[in-house]
Amino acid sequence: MFDLAIVGAGPAGMSAALTAADHGLTVVVVDEQQRAGGQIFRQTPEDFSGSVLHPTAGYGWATDLIRRFETDTRLTTEFGWSAIGVLSDDSEPDCLRVAINHPEHGTRVLGTRRLLIATGAYDLPVAFPGWTLPGVVTAGGVQTLVKAQKIAPVGDVVLAGAHPLLLLVADLLVRDGVPVREVAFAQSIPTPAEMLHALGAVPGHLRMLAETGAILARLTRKGIRVSPRTIVTAAHGTDRVSRVELARVNRQWKVTGTPRQVPASHLVLGYGFSASTELARQIGCDLVYDSPRGGWVVAHDERLQTSVPHVFVSGEPTGVAGADQSRAEGALAALGVAVSLGCAVPRAAFTEAERHIRKATQFSTVVQRMFEPAREALGDLATRETTICRCELVTRDTLDGFLESSPFVSSVNAVKLSCRTGMGPCQGRYCENSVGAILATARKQPIGLGGRFSAHLPIKPVPVGDLQTLDAPPEQSEPNDPGTPPHRAFSAGPRIG
Repeated sequence: MFDLAIVGAGPAGMSAALTAADHGLTVVVVDEQQRAGGQIFRQTPEDFSGSVLHPTAGYGWATDLIRRFETDTRLTTEFGWSAIGVLSDDSEPDCLRVAINHPEHGTRVLGTRRLLIATGAYDLPVAFPGWTLPGVVTAGGVQTLVKAQKIAPVGDVVLAGAHPLLLLVADLLVRDGVPVREVAFAQSIPTPAEMLHALGAVPGHLRMLAETGAILARLTRKGIRVSPRTIVTAAHGTDRVSRVELARVNRQWKVTGTPRQVPASHLVLGYGFSASTELARQIGCDLVYDSPRGGWVVAHDERLQTSVPHVFVSGEPTGVAGADQSRAEGALAALGVAVSLGCAVPRAAFTEAERHIRKATQFSTVVQRMFEPAREALGDLATRETTICRCELVTRDTLDGFLESSPFVSSVNAVKLSCRTGMGPCQGRYCENSVGAILATARKQPIGLGGRFSAHLPIKPVPVGDLQTLDAPPEQSEPNDPGTPPHRAFSAGPRIG
């Protein structure tokens, strides 16, 4: 039996694991990647030559954190495994069973006294005509391919979105010799008042801001067009993208001008991120809607404990706020876990962890405010013919028709049950935002008022045959408890305890 199971080996998960181990806890970390670092510090495979991590400015601590994590023999790691759900056992309420799956090795169940969800975030999907064409990719996806696999797009690239990651990706592509035609931002150039309000982000982040400015200068020197108040309205092509349609927008991101065509073989989208909360949803944690922080985020107390007993959260699932805040939250959550298990933790340790969070929050709140996506305007980009749910091939026409014929429907889950949106392998990761925006427009209500999709075990696709293992006895290879609990049949209930 482990004291703590952590899902996610990004900044939050690594920081939490080391802090928990420092307080004498036995820790297992599960991550579906092959190496530690998460999406932001994704590393190349170990057998790649010259596979050295080069963090962007402001994240110089990342190399040391990864080194300490990877060399700490107190930790148990399960790389290449995905957490697919948590099973309830009413006869043993103090124990959680985390189901994990591997593409080759099937499903196992880990026993743990506490669970920390540090599952990060993923690119915010935006539906518009042509968004399903080959050649349309997300900024995070491109960054991953270039950094971790040394694979870059071939042909002309247009980048469109609203997040500063676009500039980093554009710079990455240019350095790899990829021709970048244009970088289109939906926002305006900041006004003096907006820049004044952004001063809170400066302390401690000068290098990061300077690097962003330097990238912008490099791109413009190379003659790359950087267009404010410009949004992508369509991608065209037969079997793949051949040209991109861009249009001017107002401050609310509503299209005001006639679209123009830009030839391109790839369109890179970067409108922000959504918090990855599927595991928290499956367990039954309370969530709150906070658009600037990534949409639906996990509710928690001051020590990052969720509404479900024994379950903690840190990093982007609490709100997309960057690596600094994720690292700080990981440490604070681990201290909370240690106290909940009876460890003596000095008050000074909490004070120090909370100080780091406050410092990180000064920066993240400014970034969140400046780059919040205009979700209603993004929802309006889809036409009646646009596919909204890629898994079940549901178009906007189907959604609009259903909402027009069902005037009392006001929740996204009702739309899901009637139209099958969100019922495919991705469980709504690609369509929840669009469905929420379309419902909000139809009912003239705020997006969050329509609720969120629920999540069920398995939260990620696995072969049906792998699920039979869920009813098998728990593993006996647990590090600090030689006794094996008696076999029990577990159920995937909505809530633990």
